[in-house]
Amino acid sequence: MVPRVNIDQIEPATRDWICKVQIVEIGRPRESLDKKCTFQNLILEDEEECQIKAVMYSDEIKQYAATLKLLNTYLISTSKVKLSATSYGKPIHKFYWILDKETVIEQIKSSNEVEKALPPPTKLNITSFDRIPHLMVDSAVEIDILAFVLHCGPQKNAGRSHHRCREITLCDNQRNQFLFTLWEDFGEIEGLEISSKMTTEADLLVILGRSIGISTYQGLSLQTRYNSTVRVNPNYPQAVALINWAKENKTLLLRSPSENTSTSSSITPMIVTPAGQQVISIAEISSAPSMGVFYVEAEMAILDEFQDFCVLECSGCKQKKRTKDRKEFECPKCNRKTSLVPRCSFQIDLIDNTATTTASISAELGEKLLSMTAEDIFDRTCTNRQSLSLNHLHEMLSNKVFEIQLRKSSWGSSNTTNATLSILSYMEKQHTPQSTTDRTCKKIKPLEISEVEVMATTAAAGPSNAPAKFEPPTPAKKV
Repeated sequence: MVPRVNIDQIEPATRDWICKVQIVEIGRPRESLDKKCTFQNLILEDEEECQIKAVMYSDEIKQYAATLKLLNTYLISTSKVKLSATSYGKPIHKFYWILDKETVIEQIKSSNEVEKALPPPTKLNITSFDRIPHLMVDSAVEIDILAFVLHCGPQKNAGRSHHRCREITLCDNQRNQFLFTLWEDFGEIEGLEISSKMTTEADLLVILGRSIGISTYQGLSLQTRYNSTVRVNPNYPQAVALINWAKENKTLLLRSPSENTSTSSSITPMIVTPAGQQVISIAEISSAPSMGVFYVEAEMAILDEFQDFCVLECSGCKQKKRTKDRKEFECPKCNRKTSLVPRCSFQIDLIDNTATTTASISAELGEKLLSMTAEDIFDRTCTNRQSLSLNHLHEMLSNKVFEIQLRKSSWGSSNTTNATLSILSYMEKQHTPQSTTDRTCKKIKPLEISEVEVMATTAAAGPSNAPAKFEPPTPAKKV
């Protein structure tokens, strides 16, 4: 007799087993990054609420399309068991299953009196919004989120890259907001579903996003990745609780913007320093022992008026290029012929009463500060070879203090590793008396490896004391 086991009892060497599982998440079929195959991801959960990823490929996707459905229960026997990769963060289990032609899959129907189907799932591994700025945003980390939708934008093309996307604004029960970009078919399918329901339903929608990416390209934001899943109003106790909270607070939420907002393109790309975050001085940043996100209150000024205020980058992979020629070229990373598009990028000086340092500001954050688009900046500085007039900017920034969210990152050369600062968001500090900051403060030089302990590569950079991924309490499962 073949033994019945749970997920944690199954390893690659385990033979002849049966496991009772429920499909708690199922993604759409995807083409692999190397274009060699089509795959489909599922998340399975057993009777002990242990979860594991399962994968189907090409022919099996069609074979099981009518059989494998979300929230149905199955008896699965002898699938292939493989070791999980850790390239995209911590996997949900150290192994994953491959469902192929030799796997035995038996559905347990609700009419079955002997073998009962599993009750609806309750386990979620959610990252709270207030933890997102402290994650390793330069890496390929993927997170799960649960939030309600405040706004859903139209489907559009992203600049000259012609990638289709839809931007929605998410909010949690602390009124923290994030811009969430639904790329390509996510915007066309889930985005259309969200947009349609928001026009017909009275209550705010809640979404569950799994394997979501963190982006800093246009300010700290969220985005779908090729293996993400997005579900609207999922049947989880945590989602129901958030829906009820949103019902009670809908008028307040829609009446005024949040004070804890992280945004990009279609929304004003500024935020107020989140409540509870420690504000440090510029001088203290140099002695901070780790990479990560910090908050400062400082004046802003552009002391170098002759710098380049934009760069050209690949319209596909966003890799920056040194050239100022916008002709098409063969991109080795995208593996196709593509064009170069301008992106606003320049250095700005931050000044408080302890020191002065330089940080980079880019994309729409920089465009808003300059009151110019990247295309206009490129045409003036590169095509027409004219300098930018910054008199209006100097006047606007004069005697103002800003609350600024900074990301500290590391980069390495042949012999040293340096730390750099980039602005994720900023907002003018209200009710601030005229600043008496000494603009002759000694400027902080780029930090060398001897001055601060940093990680070896930018991809690995992140707070050394970053908290573990937050998982809300799991309600007791009712059978």
